[in-house]
Amino acid sequence: MSLKITINSDIKSAMKEKDTIKLESLRAIKSAIILFETKDSSSNELNESDEIKILQRLVKQRKESAQIFESQNRNDLADKEIAQSEFISKYLPKQLNEKEIEDIVLSIIKQTNSSGMKDMGKVMGMATKELSGKADGKTISQIVRKNLNN
Repeated sequence: MSLKITINSDIKSAMKEKDTIKLESLRAIKSAIILFETKDSSSNELNESDEIKILQRLVKQRKESAQIFESQNRNDLADKEIAQSEFISKYLPKQLNEKEIEDIVLSIIKQTNSSGMKDMGKVMGMATKELSGKADGKTISQIVRKNLNN
């Protein structure tokens, strides 16, 4: 079942449950999907990788907003953003832990005979493609940087 259909049915159930956090999160996802589909560039058929990118962007936005709210001592708003990011994350594929990411990065480094920071772009490109949806770019970058410096 596509993400769009899942979201629509989940919106109905969230409305029945009167769960505002779920409802706001689901409406944000639906809005992002509609924006993607109505962009005037290319054929905007929503595929799985596009769905993952949309969800990751929404989670990242929520986490960044929460950090800003916390720095301004607005914990009430920060808690709301964190709750939404956790809810949206449920629609993403299972995230890998750092050890699993590092194993994949090390195999890519070995496979490409990379050594040193000059090869970071090549390794990052392959790692990002392979770990798409399973890890965030910041974590991948940190692990690649750590292993290329050794």
